[in-house]
Amino acid sequence: MKWQTKEELKQLLISLIQHESVSGTTDEVALAEYMYYLLKERSYFQKHPDHLKLHPMKDGRYFLTALVKKPAKKNTVLLLSHFDVVDTSDYGEFKRMACKPFELMNSLLEKKELLPERAKQDLESGEWLFGRGSMDMKAGLTVQFSMLERAMNGEFDGNLLLITVPDEEVNSQGMIEAVPVLKGLEEEYDLTFTACLNGEPMFEKYPGDPGQYVYSGSIGKVLPGFFCKGIETHAGEPFSGLNANLMVSEMNRLLELNADYCEAVDGEMTPPPVNLMQKDLKEKYSVQTPHMAVSLFNVLTMKRSAAELHQMLLNTAKQAAIHVQTIVEEKTVDYQRFGNFTPIKQHIRVLAFEELWDRAQEKVGKAEVERIVNFAIANRGELGDRDFSTKVVAELVSLCKDDAPMIVLFYSPPFYPAVSSKGDPLIKNTIDHLGEFARHQYGIEFNEVQYFPGLSDLSYFQLSKQSLDEYTANMPLFSRGYSLPTDQENTLFVPVINIGPFGKDPHKWTERLHIPYSFGTLPHLLEFAIHRLLA
Repeated sequence: MKWQTKEELKQLLISLIQHESVSGTTDEVALAEYMYYLLKERSYFQKHPDHLKLHPMKDGRYFLTALVKKPAKKNTVLLLSHFDVVDTSDYGEFKRMACKPFELMNSLLEKKELLPERAKQDLESGEWLFGRGSMDMKAGLTVQFSMLERAMNGEFDGNLLLITVPDEEVNSQGMIEAVPVLKGLEEEYDLTFTACLNGEPMFEKYPGDPGQYVYSGSIGKVLPGFFCKGIETHAGEPFSGLNANLMVSEMNRLLELNADYCEAVDGEMTPPPVNLMQKDLKEKYSVQTPHMAVSLFNVLTMKRSAAELHQMLLNTAKQAAIHVQTIVEEKTVDYQRFGNFTPIKQHIRVLAFEELWDRAQEKVGKAEVERIVNFAIANRGELGDRDFSTKVVAELVSLCKDDAPMIVLFYSPPFYPAVSSKGDPLIKNTIDHLGEFARHQYGIEFNEVQYFPGLSDLSYFQLSKQSLDEYTANMPLFSRGYSLPTDQENTLFVPVINIGPFGKDPHKWTERLHIPYSFGTLPHLLEFAIHRLLA
């Protein structure tokens, strides 16, 4: 068998890392093809070529499935991973070597003084492999290849289906398109998906955290946007209008790090919202005040419903509107010391995108609204999902100028529903037995975490259309370039679990993998878990 020793696994990982598969680049395609031909050489897939498939996506990228099926067996464990990585620009002078582990580590050894103390100690120990994707998450994929090889050797009393996808680091488009394909494979080969086993790495809860974790779910993420439409005016007459940057600034002040949005579930807590993008939409300098601005926030969820969060966000926007009105009134009174004038009364409306759409239709008709949006879609160009969502909102706001000033709440891709299998009997049984095995064999004390904190493609294995209506109804791109597999024909509902390697500093230039645990201990733990999931 291949890929069973530490050295074999390390060499396989390095070969995967050397494909600089940054999301959206041609190397993403190249790595999918490399893995396909790597597996195609195995005798099992020579005998069963239809069990190994590269699936083309709408944009020309691929995801890969590899099925190892035992005769007359239905029970199947899905092995999930992603093979894309984030950009390497954070490596600075080491960028050229970010995906060449040995070259990178030799250079880091020569300039150890540049490394944080923890990273320097790990580098000097010789137990760590540095490089982009080493931890997140090509190591998990590497060990899953090892499990696939064991399945080819007949070691499991059931089937394994490897599914590895691109784009997880951006929009998870690979997983979204893979869900209906998996549903089709389940029917085509008469399979029963008993569980999905993801290979994302363990995340430290804080720097130096000694804990080791197994995850029975994955945290959810919503990306709400607030489009602020003010009233334009000359900078010399500031009280004749309303600056959109003032509006968006107050929106940011109220929502950034707002602990009211945190959730506590079974001792776990979501971080508060943080701003991920904020800008005004004025393209060129002039003395006209900015009258359109947008702000997007990262909001993480666990149990909170879409309806509850949607109402919370609307309430915060209404609070911001009242505050801005008060601020302008106070500033007006203060300025009136220098000359009396009659101020313009400012009433800021707060609308959800769905309401804005209805108001636009009332003003110009349904056909005209559809024409304007379809024209924008046809001329989208290179705009990403975030900027294009903003553009669609701006087009509708322009039809409702007499309603300004206003704040419009909308949602942009990507969307990750929270998923949890903590109460599932099979997952609980597996985690309990895995914990006992790890304790007795390796002295490891596993802690179960219900929600993997780093976001993952596990979110798409338990989708429910009914629970998403507030989001999808207020998402400008939903069914206009972005969709979710929520219809009954394509939806999967599979128990989930995440058991992954140990590393440090994901998405940092010091990203690294602990080889002794990840390629020494983890393969035995994964093998044990798969046996339990197939039992």
